[in-house]
Amino acid sequence: MRVFVAGGTGHSGSYIIPELLATGHEVTALARSDTAAAALSALGTKVRLGDLQDLDGLKEAAADADGVIHVAHRQDLLLSGGMDAVAAAEVPIMLAYGEALAGTGKPLVAAGSIGSPGNLGRPATEDDPALAVGNEHSGTLRARNVVETAVVGLAERGVRASVVRLANIAYSTTDGSGFLVQLIALAKEKGFVGYPGDGTNLWNAVHVRDSASLFRLALEKGPAGRYWHAVGDGGIPLRAIAEAIGSRLGLPVVSVPVDELVLPGYFGFLANIVTQTYPASNLITRRTLGWEPIQPSLLADLDNGHYFSAG
Repeated sequence: MRVFVAGGTGHSGSYIIPELLATGHEVTALARSDTAAAALSALGTKVRLGDLQDLDGLKEAAADADGVIHVAHRQDLLLSGGMDAVAAAEVPIMLAYGEALAGTGKPLVAAGSIGSPGNLGRPATEDDPALAVGNEHSGTLRARNVVETAVVGLAERGVRASVVRLANIAYSTTDGSGFLVQLIALAKEKGFVGYPGDGTNLWNAVHVRDSASLFRLALEKGPAGRYWHAVGDGGIPLRAIAEAIGSRLGLPVVSVPVDELVLPGYFGFLANIVTQTYPASNLITRRTLGWEPIQPSLLADLDNGHYFSAG
């Protein structure tokens, strides 16, 4: 299959491309700079120079391909416009792909968030839709739900479109700025490892190599209009993560009161999310696509030590 990939130099994309190539697919990847082009060429892909603002170029790339994987975001808009601006820029991209692929039955697989169904009081499943977005959700992660809704809606236009909801924590040996990296940096700065309240709130995780295989399977055989859960560990108490970090760093592990004044003092901008609980199931994904996460669990990966080898 000839696959167009946007976001190939990012954390997820840099694993997706080798996964596709290793299974016989031909990949053309979007490069937004000469540096990105060189990195993509080194992976063995064809390169298409362009950017996410060039909707006509993206439509052309999609039309020339047998399928599209999109894991790119306008991160440059975060500082000026927040998540609202990032989402507003991404919806037209999905609709552009939809124009190019309408009526073809070709696949479009885009990245989503495991938190998009909200806190349901139970593990979220692939049958739970992304929550609607209103004005009151401006500036929150929920603002990006409009992207997921736009993607699955393309199924009605004859596109085999689906969303891979990525776990809260995507980890690997090349993770340079993710949630774990930030927690470790905070612990080193503060001299202890904090967790909110009793630390029993549940987070989920996936090794990026496992999520890459899921993107490929969704591309190859995923039905239209579906959500898939890239979740290896479905519910890890945040305290357990803190304890694993503390053990490696030799630092005390301390409960931080869930107080609107105290919590930000330790967690900073992460204070708005660390108290959330995100249990999630991957059963439908595994049964439908035959996906099985095989990489080390999050806690085992922390114990491997590579997250602590620098600094």
